[in-house]
Amino acid sequence: MTKGGDEVDHSNRLEELIEKYEHTLYRAAAAILGDPQEAEDAVQETYLRYLEKRPEFRDGEHEKAWLLKVTANRCKSVLRARKRHPAVELLDVYPAPDTDCRELMEAVLALPANQRAAVHLHYYEGYTSEEIGAILGQRPGTVRSHLSRARDSLRRYLTEGEEGE
Repeated sequence: MTKGGDEVDHSNRLEELIEKYEHTLYRAAAAILGDPQEAEDAVQETYLRYLEKRPEFRDGEHEKAWLLKVTANRCKSVLRARKRHPAVELLDVYPAPDTDCRELMEAVLALPANQRAAVHLHYYEGYTSEEIGAILGQRPGTVRSHLSRARDSLRRYLTEGEEGE
């Protein structure tokens, strides 16, 4: 196949990947970053990386894991840059339909980035701690620790909210 044909194939494949994973990648990036514009940028960077690297995937799970890992790595870079140049986070990343959901989203967004990422990938995307560790470049025990701390923080946050009513 000619190089031109290969580029067309990758462009077509990119369109398929965007259609299949854009919401998944965006939600993961938004959960990690807490900012909708930065999340969009991270997802776009992921697709650019796909075009640059042109990886071959064994199957759909490998494809999804690769894309999530690239997205998570991009988010880590953004978080490192944020530490050097702090900015105010926006709360409206996840529009919540009712007050209870809104409170839960506020609680999740109040978590440190590493805990937000673990919570999102585990509870929303259904990954195990081993898979999350591979995506985020952490040990599974570290991921389990992040999940445990996040659950404790969320429990405290939500319990305090009920007591205040």
